[in-house]
Amino acid sequence: MIEKTLKTFDGSLRVRIPTILNEITLGQMIGMQEKHYLNDLDAISILSGVSKDELNNVINFDEFNFFGECVQSLVRQIKYLYNSDAVPHHVTFLLGKRKVVVKVSHHLSIEPAGAFLAARDLIADEINYHILLYGEENWKEHFQPSLKACCNVLAQYFFCRATGKKYNEYEAYDFNEEVKKLQVTEVLPIAKHFFTSYPDLLKQNIGFFQRLHLYWRRRQVLRRLKNLNG
Repeated sequence: MIEKTLKTFDGSLRVRIPTILNEITLGQMIGMQEKHYLNDLDAISILSGVSKDELNNVINFDEFNFFGECVQSLVRQIKYLYNSDAVPHHVTFLLGKRKVVVKVSHHLSIEPAGAFLAARDLIADEINYHILLYGEENWKEHFQPSLKACCNVLAQYFFCRATGKKYNEYEAYDFNEEVKKLQVTEVLPIAKHFFTSYPDLLKQNIGFFQRLHLYWRRRQVLRRLKNLNG
């Protein structure tokens, strides 16, 4: 971590941001990825947890240069993170005041059946969406799932293991808020396993409503691109 006290119009503001990926949570990474235009203040706000409104009150913008090189280094590291195969042996959740250590099996599989089906649909949706945008030829060479999709799949994998509860689709989806608190370096290799273990999902028969959903998403992207070019 690096930190600096910045002068503001009403006093001072202490800002502290990570210097290595091991110090960044999956939630922070998702916040950065989902920004359509990520400027310096956006990145510093997400990494530090300091609101952008507070950062806007810093008197001298040049003071942010102190964090500039660190932010750029993290962005470069992020590009190669998905290539990591270092699956952790365990993952620790803090559920309320209770610390729960979940063992990660060497033979990764999503269970029970409800969690598997939900994860399968999430993975298939992400793969098919990528193919709709970029084509099916050599899709595996360029495919990288969104971090949000990775988080949702991991929530399905961890929900029952971490909570000890029976599977519930809605509660499992909500559990992604707990997954976001984990270190991105420990959970992303697990997500990579699931996305690379089910490559034949793009060949499955897609139902009418899923086709409609994918078509709607594609129209959104095309409309956004048209607005940018117009």
